[in-house]
Amino acid sequence: MTVLSERAPRPARPEFEPVPKSKAELTLFGAFVVIPLLAVLAAVPVAWGWGLSWLDIAIAAFMYVVSGLGVTVGLHRYFTHGSFKAKRPLKIALGIAGSLSLEMSVIDWVATHRKHHKYSDKEGDPHSPWRFGTGFKALSKGLLYAHMGWLFEPSRTNREKYAPDLLRDPDVRAMHRFFPALALTSVLLPPLLGGLLTWSLWGAVTAFFWGSLVRIALLHHVTWSINSICHVFGEEQFESRDRSRNVWWLAIPSFGESWHNMHHSDPTCARHGVLKGQIDISAGVIRLFEKLGWAYSVRWPKPERLAAKRLC
Repeated sequence: MTVLSERAPRPARPEFEPVPKSKAELTLFGAFVVIPLLAVLAAVPVAWGWGLSWLDIAIAAFMYVVSGLGVTVGLHRYFTHGSFKAKRPLKIALGIAGSLSLEMSVIDWVATHRKHHKYSDKEGDPHSPWRFGTGFKALSKGLLYAHMGWLFEPSRTNREKYAPDLLRDPDVRAMHRFFPALALTSVLLPPLLGGLLTWSLWGAVTAFFWGSLVRIALLHHVTWSINSICHVFGEEQFESRDRSRNVWWLAIPSFGESWHNMHHSDPTCARHGVLKGQIDISAGVIRLFEKLGWAYSVRWPKPERLAAKRLC
């Protein structure tokens, strides 16, 4: 991907190299991403009995599910793409839950993601791993940038241009204004629960470590993996205009977001895992909301549209 200089325009360059990546390169990149995560998981049994308890796991899991579904069902499928309509209490609950992820406020998250879809894997995409090219060194740099490097860019996506509908919503504006308080709540609620339920300072400390720090880090890296891993590795099962891919092993921790190729093929669809065996927890939650009458006008996948875009 061509990077434009702020001082002087550079000659246009081809967006991609003609030679694709080898299997050895793909394997190496995969190991680079997966092995550190496995090391973190291996630390859990080591901590058992010293700094980890069933209560810590319960608190961390609860916060992960609430904030994670707040991102996938709320920030992504509802606020960004309008995959369904929600009654006001559900809208507010989804916005608060998404804010607890500490990723961005509702408005900034939506504006950034809509810009990503407009320029996906091309000039203007906020976090494409193909930003620096297709060679081994360039893609290594690109994966790191797409995963979290882009977060340190000083520029901010224009809210008026990419999220004017949310700026007109007083509920969303309020959640945006109180985002720092919601973020602080996300950090302090686990130790508060741990301390009260164990009636001890140590219970608060361990709940803070696992329910706040580890939970937030894990959710962030899973979310960022959709930007990085799911635009480089995996299967292309549906026609799309970018390099989005389906990555099966991220499906459960991402609540179905890693069926990313399907999502980019049909962005407003409420279900991303549409093929047999593709687990999509977020779609199941939306289905539950629909049955309860909290969500309506859900954009479920249409067989004829899937057939038209299916590649394999």
